[in-house]
Amino acid sequence: MGRRHRRISPLTLRILAVNVLALVFLAGAVLYLDQFRAALIQSHVDAMVTEGQIIAGALGEAATVGPEATDLQLVPARQIVQRLVGETGRRTRLFSADGRLLLDSRHLAVDQSIKVAPLPPLNGMAGLQEQAVRALTRFLDAVEQRADLPAYKEYMVQKADHYPEIVAALGGEVAHQLWQGRENRRIITVAVPVQRLRRVLGALLLSADTREIDMAVHEARFTILKLFAVTLILTLMLSIFLGNTIVRPIRMLARAADRVRLNVGQKAAIPDFSERGDEIGDLSLSLRDMTDTLERQLDGVAAFAADVSHELKNPLTSLRSAAETLNIVKDQAARDKLTNVIMQDVTRLDRLITDISRASRVDAEMSHARMEPVNITRVLEMLYDTYLATGLKNNIGLELQLVTDPVDQKPEDVIVNGLEGALGQVFRNLIDNALSFSPTGKTVAIRLRIEKQEAEIAVEDEGVGIPEDKLSHIFGRFYSERPAGEAFGHHSGLGLSICKQIVKAHHGHIYAENRIGRTGARFVVKLPLATTLLAPKAAPIG
Repeated sequence: MGRRHRRISPLTLRILAVNVLALVFLAGAVLYLDQFRAALIQSHVDAMVTEGQIIAGALGEAATVGPEATDLQLVPARQIVQRLVGETGRRTRLFSADGRLLLDSRHLAVDQSIKVAPLPPLNGMAGLQEQAVRALTRFLDAVEQRADLPAYKEYMVQKADHYPEIVAALGGEVAHQLWQGRENRRIITVAVPVQRLRRVLGALLLSADTREIDMAVHEARFTILKLFAVTLILTLMLSIFLGNTIVRPIRMLARAADRVRLNVGQKAAIPDFSERGDEIGDLSLSLRDMTDTLERQLDGVAAFAADVSHELKNPLTSLRSAAETLNIVKDQAARDKLTNVIMQDVTRLDRLITDISRASRVDAEMSHARMEPVNITRVLEMLYDTYLATGLKNNIGLELQLVTDPVDQKPEDVIVNGLEGALGQVFRNLIDNALSFSPTGKTVAIRLRIEKQEAEIAVEDEGVGIPEDKLSHIFGRFYSERPAGEAFGHHSGLGLSICKQIVKAHHGHIYAENRIGRTGARFVVKLPLATTLLAPKAAPIG
């Protein structure tokens, strides 16, 4: 099933989502700024308490007649409040000891009764920025979990009991209160007792809205928004770049794999990203190796099919010719000869099919089997005893030379990782092959030794040897070079080819050579010694 080719990679979208969401959550947490607002409010409260104490101290000293005074003098109190409040701009109200409102700074002068509000900016871009900030503020204010504050009310006739902080101040304590005003603004009120020689003569109430605090929060939010926008753009660019560095090579590898799948039998190039030095580079190398192995196996299957077709065609042609001639020939002796030819061809076909089936199963068995530690010394000893027990023809001798312990000269265990049955088949094929080429009265030698962390198993005979020009072809499929006098068709030529397959699957190698200084052939198998008890699966054959 083909893959969909998307314009935007889901992997890139996931990278963007992870990076952007983390950034959005961080920005949202910063924009919330609840602690920042609370700190500003507390700072304003502290400043108002200080201002109130200064004004209250001045009133206690200058707005009384003497040390024994119980009331505040209104005229000097008005002058003090008007002069000091003009510096702060905060609304100041003075209450008597019995809770009556004595004066209100809002009514002391005309300029104090006029409220000043800034006009919206004329610049369009600034207006858009302001609208964006206001929209963001409304949204954040909507989700902000504000404490339930009492609503601030302006009474026509104000009394001390309208404000709990005034009641506390008349009791000699400094108190403050946060109110909910109009337009979603808060109002801060601070009440300070007016005293003379620790006698409470009244209470001073300072009030201010949180306009300045809100503006400070708005400016902080807008600054954060600008930083967030810049960071978001950089995050998007880096995420897209990161996504492309991951997605693009993976997409190229996927398309190359599709080409391999859709064009079986044709060579398809897999991109090489090994220079990246990361997991994608490792993936490309693995895919290239896998594709090369697959191509070799497909080529091997095709070559094997061609060889099988050729080898089966020869006995079938001979069989057909003999059968057609049999219907024509009337002589009984000739008919018997043709019948014998037919039986030989049938026997040859049976052996070919059996060996072909065995060779075909080798790949599957070796690829699915799990290797285990195999004692090569014990395997060779068992084979040696078996051959001696069954008897050898033509008075041929069999000799076994094993690696021995240097102290007691007993056979030393040589362990390799592999499949005992498959390795036993290799050694049986080599021994049978050597026995078939050995003249009467000669000896076949089996030698085991260790060389360079490898187990070397050699099977030597004293036959005629192998022609030098055939040494490179002897392990090919259906190659058959039989000794003189042996009946035709008894060997398929697949035995040594199967041996090579099995040895290669065990990460070893096999080769043939002629004995130096003496007649005969020498077949050598080299297998790596076992390093761990837990061995991997057999190597792929191809």
